Amino acid sequence: MDVYEAVASRRAVPAFSDEPVPIAVLERVLTAATRAPSSGNLQPWHAYVVTGEPLAELKRRATARALVGDLGDEREYPMYPAELTSPYLDRFSAAAAQRYRALGIERDDPDRPVKIAALNSEAFGAPVVLFCYLDRRMGPGQWGDAGMYLQTVMLLLRAEGLHSCPQVMWTMYRKTVSEAVGAGDGLVLFCGVSVGLEKEDVPRLRTGRADLTETVSFIGVRPSGQ
Repeated sequence: MDVYEAVASRRAVPAFSDEPVPIAVLERVLTAATRAPSSGNLQPWHAYVVTGEPLAELKRRATARALVGDLGDEREYPMYPAELTSPYLDRFSAAAAQRYRALGIERDDPDRPVKIAALNSEAFGAPVVLFCYLDRRMGPGQWGDAGMYLQTVMLLLRAEGLHSCPQVMWTMYRKTVSEAVGAGDGLVLFCGVSVGLEKEDVPRLRTGRADLTETVSFIGVRPSGQ
């Protein structure tokens, strides 16, 4: 598929089949992703690809924490700003409601937080999870580099017919993850990315996006259509 099709078809998939992903495909994707933009060519990302029994054990440990209402490890960076305001809060609330309603979890369900945490800690059934870390000495610019790296990975996965779901949730159980992958104290967990084939018998979820006029300003030229 071309890059426009890859961008258009990339979604945070909420349910994966358990069909294994060939290691050769993962190696091809991650080799190509090394060409992602990197300011100063620092290439600050450290990726750990977990599958098979090590991933199953990690899921068991994280899910056990989720099911007892464990609030998680102390955050090393905020997932979202402390006070979201419109339009960001509106977009967040709409997407969250849509995402979990599709999985049978309503907003007024008293067990909603535990159910959401358990789904996430199971990586939505994915057979592969890539954990992305950065050196603690890195700054905001390098975090931006890591974001571009992961976007490149996710688009390449689409070119291979695979889907993904980036999950910052894994930072809630960062100590459990670090023990599983052997990441040292000098690294900070950015997020996990679940990888696999989409499960066939679940609703196809696609959240909305803001209109171009809400997020882009053209200076010195009039956009077409105006």
